[in-house]
Amino acid sequence: MSSTPRPARPASLPRRTGRQLRRALGARHEPLARPLDRARARAWLLAALGAALAVALSVGGTYLLYRHTAPQVSGDRARLHRVDAVVLDSPHRTDATGSRSAGGYSTRIDVAAAWTAPDGTPRSGIVQALRGTVTGSSVPVWTDRDGNAFPPPLDRGALAVSAACTGLGVLLTLLALLALALRLRLHALDRRAETTWTDSWARLEPLWSGRAGHRHED
Repeated sequence: MSSTPRPARPASLPRRTGRQLRRALGARHEPLARPLDRARARAWLLAALGAALAVALSVGGTYLLYRHTAPQVSGDRARLHRVDAVVLDSPHRTDATGSRSAGGYSTRIDVAAAWTAPDGTPRSGIVQALRGTVTGSSVPVWTDRDGNAFPPPLDRGALAVSAACTGLGVLLTLLALLALALRLRLHALDRRAETTWTDSWARLEPLWSGRAGHRHED
């Protein structure tokens, strides 16, 4: 009793990857493989190498950005002082409800406040406070030694998140460019294959169909 042959199992991903790599490098002997097949394999290989390089560049750039910015953040935190300011004038209720004319839907607003500089000099100005802050309440303000108000310095966690977001944006941009380049290359190879097939068919079809012999007899 004959048994039905089982279909061959597809090769595993590592074996397929190795086969494509050997084909791209010309180390795999395939009598039926066309130069266009090797060109496609090389295009995929270059795209994979480019993706690995993009990841390495993004990770390295993120680390260098963090290392370059961290001393500046540490210097800002050492140079600035946190003091409590008293709100002198809070916005009207209609301005603090998030209307688009009052600055959109941000959770922070500008308020007039007064504070004391580290040297004891009274200061006043416009600072940032949470929406709903009322007159007479205290808000934290970062100032230099002269009492001038500055934006709050970043901490290490926020700096790491900012650097990571920048690195991720660079990585996505590089991968998008690589995908576009691979798509254009494969499209060009497909057009070349179609042209080659059309030329070969125009040359061989008369021989297969016998029209070449009839044309020779005529």
